Amino acid sequence: MRSLFPTAILLVLATAGFLPCPALLPAQEPNASGGKQLASVDGIAITETQVRTEGAADLDSLQLEMLRAKAVYARSEHQILERAMERLLQERLLGAEAAKRGISKEELMAKELPQKVEEPTSAEIDAFYEANKQRINKSKEEVASQIAAYLKRQKQSDAKDAFLKKLEKEHAVTRSFEPLRFDVNAAERPSLGPSSAPVVLVLFSDFQCPHCKSFSATLKEILKHYGDKVRLVYRQFPLIDIHPNAQQAAEASLCAAAQNRFWAMHDLLFQGQDTLKDEDLRNKADKVGLDSSTFSACLASKRYGALIHEDMRAGAIAGVEGTPALFVNGRFLGGSRSYEEVASVIDEELKTPK
Repeated sequence: MRSLFPTAILLVLATAGFLPCPALLPAQEPNASGGKQLASVDGIAITETQVRTEGAADLDSLQLEMLRAKAVYARSEHQILERAMERLLQERLLGAEAAKRGISKEELMAKELPQKVEEPTSAEIDAFYEANKQRINKSKEEVASQIAAYLKRQKQSDAKDAFLKKLEKEHAVTRSFEPLRFDVNAAERPSLGPSSAPVVLVLFSDFQCPHCKSFSATLKEILKHYGDKVRLVYRQFPLIDIHPNAQQAAEASLCAAAQNRFWAMHDLLFQGQDTLKDEDLRNKADKVGLDSSTFSACLASKRYGALIHEDMRAGAIAGVEGTPALFVNGRFLGGSRSYEEVASVIDEELKTPK
């Protein structure tokens, strides 16, 4: 009977540990010239080795998708378990406090939490829109009511969180649920900050990605604020299906790195995302003071293609599906996050005993 699932899906499930790994090809008798014979033309064999060589690029892509799926599954599983743990912890904490006061949990919540919160002001709506307009991509008038509703819910949530934090200080609460971490560090990649920094930020980015551009500004503020406490490592992840000039821009940045000017080129590439073709890249190289002939030869040689592929493979193994993707001591933060979101994870890491 034919399987209801395509082979690729079965392979993803197998890699994630749900199914035994299926055989890719039917068993045949070994052939001395190159593995099992799978077909022949006029008696000349086509072997499994030849077939695998012919399909190597597609098999590599399939393997990367399986590895990415496994990482995404692990990340989702961890998030589900962490949220479940927090729900149980909160329920027990509220129950303990209610029992201490001799009232029900419902009475406790009604007494301690405001039933109504103030409506967001126009200034608060404006501030939220300005901080997030790159991601919203609509006019303020179009989304003002949605922003107001979100900010109101956030105020209610903040009030509950503040009350729970207060209770945690009054009750014996411990947590030993470890964050999920991925090994994505690469010592030889372009970096800023000391190698001894307690917090390492590994960024997978694309020079033609608008969200990466805005996030690079956020990371500059992070580096400025935390100084020697953090180190930023840049890894390439050009999304060539939607950004046709991203691969060439990645090559250009690494050619600049060979002349110790990676970060200057990094800034110029993001500043001019609509000018990333060969001649544009050579102009940028002149602006940052590179030796033009050396840079042009480097760019034409595509010598960093394998390194870029290595970065993309490392990102896929860690579950990167888009850019920007940041790892804080191996902890995944996907998308263009706010300064506060990144700083919160860094602060947690700085408080964690090493």
